Amino acid sequence: MGKSTIFLLLIVSVTYCYASLQSRLARRSIDLAAAHSLIPDTRLPLNVVPNCYTLDIRPNFEDNVFSGHVKINVSVLEDTDTIWLHAHFDLEIQESEIKVLQIKPEHIDADKQGLEVKLKRIDRQVKKPILELHLQEKAVKGTLFEIHIAFNGIMWEGAQGLFRGTYHEKDGSAKKFVATHFRPNDARRMYPCFDEPGYKVPYCVSIGRPKDLKTLFVTPLKSTKPIDENYVLDSFETTPPISTYALGFLISDLKQVPKADGCKCEIQVWARADLAEDLKPVYEKVGKILTSVSEYLGTDYPLKKLEIVALPGLNSVKPIDVWGLLIFKESDLLSKGYYNLAQELIYNWLGAYVTPAWHSDAHVNKAIAGFLAASTVIEIDGGSEFEGKYPMTILYSIYYEFSKRYPHSRITGMKQETTCSKTELVLRMLNYTLGGETFKKAIRTFIDTHKHSTFKAESVWDALTKQARLDKLLDDKTSINEIANSWIEKDRIPVVNVKRDYKGKAALVTQRVFLRERPHDVPERDKLLWWIPLVVDREDKLNFDSFTPQAWMRGERQLTLKDMPDTDKFIIINPEEIGPFPVNYDEKNWNLIAAYLQSEKRNEIPVFTRAKLLHDAWNLAYAGNLSFVNAFNMTLFMKHERNHLVWNPVFTFIDHIGKHIDSSPVHKKFETYVRNLLTPLYEDLGPAKDGEPSCKVTLRSLSKTFLCRAGYKPCIQEAQDAYKKWMDDTTPDEGNPVANQYICPVFKWGTQEEWEFGLQRVINFPASRKQSERTYLLKTLAGCPLQKEKTQKLLTVTLLEENGNFTENDVFLIFSMLTSGSNGYTTLLDFIQTNWETLKTRYQERTNLWDNMISSATGSFNTQDGFERVQKLYNDHRGQFASAEHIIEKNLKNIKEESKWSDENLPVIEKWLDEHLSQDANDSKFMGK
Repeated sequence: MGKSTIFLLLIVSVTYCYASLQSRLARRSIDLAAAHSLIPDTRLPLNVVPNCYTLDIRPNFEDNVFSGHVKINVSVLEDTDTIWLHAHFDLEIQESEIKVLQIKPEHIDADKQGLEVKLKRIDRQVKKPILELHLQEKAVKGTLFEIHIAFNGIMWEGAQGLFRGTYHEKDGSAKKFVATHFRPNDARRMYPCFDEPGYKVPYCVSIGRPKDLKTLFVTPLKSTKPIDENYVLDSFETTPPISTYALGFLISDLKQVPKADGCKCEIQVWARADLAEDLKPVYEKVGKILTSVSEYLGTDYPLKKLEIVALPGLNSVKPIDVWGLLIFKESDLLSKGYYNLAQELIYNWLGAYVTPAWHSDAHVNKAIAGFLAASTVIEIDGGSEFEGKYPMTILYSIYYEFSKRYPHSRITGMKQETTCSKTELVLRMLNYTLGGETFKKAIRTFIDTHKHSTFKAESVWDALTKQARLDKLLDDKTSINEIANSWIEKDRIPVVNVKRDYKGKAALVTQRVFLRERPHDVPERDKLLWWIPLVVDREDKLNFDSFTPQAWMRGERQLTLKDMPDTDKFIIINPEEIGPFPVNYDEKNWNLIAAYLQSEKRNEIPVFTRAKLLHDAWNLAYAGNLSFVNAFNMTLFMKHERNHLVWNPVFTFIDHIGKHIDSSPVHKKFETYVRNLLTPLYEDLGPAKDGEPSCKVTLRSLSKTFLCRAGYKPCIQEAQDAYKKWMDDTTPDEGNPVANQYICPVFKWGTQEEWEFGLQRVINFPASRKQSERTYLLKTLAGCPLQKEKTQKLLTVTLLEENGNFTENDVFLIFSMLTSGSNGYTTLLDFIQTNWETLKTRYQERTNLWDNMISSATGSFNTQDGFERVQKLYNDHRGQFASAEHIIEKNLKNIKEESKWSDENLPVIEKWLDEHLSQDANDSKFMGK
C-alpha cells in the first residue's frame, strides 16, 4: 500500500472518527457499571482516537511467551497533553522504546520519519489497565501522531487474550496451538490499544509462527519471510475497519477439510485430519446459512474468506468469534442441526460488520442474530431441530424470571442473557405486528447505513420506525423506539386482563405487572406500563394467520375493545405468543375456551396457542390471579392431546404445583390426578422404536419420569431390578451400571437398605472416577427420599458425625436438595430443633453454612402448620440465630403470605379433584394401591 494511500486512509479515518465519536459525546458520561455491570472497564477520554494500527506479534511456542510491536496512527480531537491507552497489568511495556512521532503530509509523501515528540513521563495506573503518555507540550486539535510501543507478555492457558493449548492427534502425538480471544475487552492483554468497540479502524498485521504450522487470519496472506531457522513471519492484507475485539488469529497444525465448491466467499474448515470426513457437511451447512442470510439482508458476506475451525481441547464456554474466523469446540461443530452454527455465523457477521458502539448496545446485536438464526433454520429445514419449541423455551424462562420478586437475584450473569432473549422476543413481536416485509426492509436499511461503522440500540428502532411510516403502518406520533424501550428497559413483563361485557359486545382490557412469587410488594409496580399489541382471534371468525393488532395499548392502563362476538363465542388475545405476555380472561371466556378444546374442533386452535392457553391458565392460578377451577378445567382436553408442545407446560405445572402442595393432604389426590392424566398418554406412546422422532422419545421419557414420581409400579420395579445388579456387584465402587433415570425412583420408593447402599457409594467414591457421577448420586440421595429416616441418617452422617468424605460444598448441595420436597425441609427443621446446641456450637461461626442451613430449613414452608413449626423454632431460640436471625424473620413473613395462598387455594383444588377424579382402575399399578 503506497504512502499517499496511507495518508488518504488517515484522512478518511479522521473524518469517520469525528462523525461517529462526536455523536457519542453526549453519552460519554454514562457509567459502564450501570450499563453493563459484568464488564468492568475504564473508558478512555475522547481527546485522542486511533486511525489505524500496524501490529507485529511473535509468539514463542517453546517458552510460552510473546513479543510484539505496535504502531498506532492517532488523531487529536481536542487539545491535550496526555494520550491514554488500554494495556493489561500483565503486559510488559518497553517504556524506554516508546516513541511518539508527529506526522504531517510532507513526512508521508517524502517517505520521511515524523518529528519525534518529547515525553514528560510514562505512567501505568495501579488499579486500572491504563497506559498514560504525558507529552512535554500540549498537542492541538487536528494533530496526527504515530505511537510506537514494544511489548512482551505471557501466553495464557485459559481462552482469553493470547492463549496457548495442546491437543493430541489420533496417533497420540501432542500438538501445540496459539489462538486469541479478545471479546469483550481482552485485546489489551496482547498489545496496547484503544480497546473499545466503537473504535473501528484498519489493521496491518504480521504474525510470527513456527514454519511447520499455519496461521489463520481474517485477510489473505500477502507475504512470508524467515525470522530464523525455525520461525517465519506472515504479513497479511490490510483489514477492513474493525474493532479490537474482532481481530484475532490461530496458529496450529490443523488440516483443511476437503470441500465442495458453491459459496461466493471462500469457506475453509479446519480440524484434526481424522475428523475430515465427519466435518465435510459443515461446508454445505455454512453455504446454506450464508445464502439464506444474504438473501434476507440483501447483501453478500462482506469478507473474501471465512475460516471455520474445530479446535480440540478448546477451553471456552462459547465459540471464539473473530471476524472471518470462527473457532468451535469439536463437539459443537460436529453436532447436528443448523441453529448454533447459524447464530454464531450471524453474530460474527453483524458484530464486526455492524458493531455496537458500546457493550450496553450489544444485546440488540445478539438479539438480531438470534432472531435471524431462528428464521434461517426454520427456512432451511422447517425448524425441525427446535421440535417446534422456539420461541417457547426462551419465552417461558423469561416469564418465570421476570415474575420473581427479585429477578436475577440468584444468578447475576443471567441478566445479560435474559436481556438478549427479551430483546429477541421484542424483535419477533415487531416482525409479526409490522409484517415480515416491512421488518426485513428496515433491517436491510439499518445494516446498509451502519456497515463498517458502529450503532446504538436506538438506530435499530429508528430504522424500523422510518420503514413502518413509509409503509403507512405507523403514524408520525408513534415510534418503535418508544414501543421497544417499554419492554427492554424493564426486568418485568405485563399480564393483560380481559373482562368482557357480553351484552354490550365489548371487552375492557387492562394491564399490570405479572408477579408469580408472593408477596406482590414490588416497588412502583402500579407505575409500570407497556406498549402492548392486542391481536384478537375470535370463535366466530377464527383466523390464526392474521397478526395485525386490533388495537395497541399505548402505555395506558386500560382500553375498551368494541365489536366483540356473541355471548356464546370465546375470544383469544395474543395467539401464538406474538408478544411476551400472558393473558387472563373472565371466568365465562375461560369456560368457553375449555369447552371448545374438549370438542372435536380443538385442532382448529394451533398448537402454540393451545400450549399458551394452558401455560397462561396455570401460571395465573399459581400467581393467585385465576381460580384453580379454571386452570384444572383447561387440562380436561389433554386426554385427547398427543402433541409434545402442548404437553410441555403440563409437566412444568405438575412439578410447580406438586412441590407447592406436597406437605398438604391434598397432594395424594393431586397424584391421583397426575396418574389419570399421564397413564393414557404413556400407554398410547408404547415401547420405544428405532428411528422415531426425538420429540416422541422426549415425551415418553417425561411421562415415565412423572409417573415414576407418582409411584408407577412397573417403573419402580424396573429401577430396582437395575439397581440390584449394582448391589450384587463385588466391586461396586469401580463404576455405576445404573442409568440416572432409575436412581431417584429407587431412593424415593425403595428400601432403607437400597438407600444406604447409595450412601456408601458416595462415601467410598474413588477419586479416579468422574466427580459429576458422585454429585448426581448425592443430589438424589438428599432430594428424592419420602422417608424421614433416610434424610435423618444423611444429616447425622454429615452434620453430627462430620464424616470426612463430605466437603462443605457437599453440605451446601444437600441443603439445596432438601428444599425441593416437604420431607427434606421438614426433617431438616426437626433435626435442627433436636440438635440445636450441638449444631449452633459447631457451625454458627461458619456463617455461610449456618445461614444456608437456617434458610433451607425454614424457607420452603407455605401452610399455617409450617408457619407454626418455624415460629416455634424461632420462639425457642430467639436471639440465638446470630447472622441468620434476619433470615428466619424474613422467612416467617414469606410463609405467612404463602399460607394465605394455601388457605385460599387448597380447598378449591381439593374440591375440583373430588368432583372430577374417580379411583382409576390403573391405580393398581401404583405404589400403596
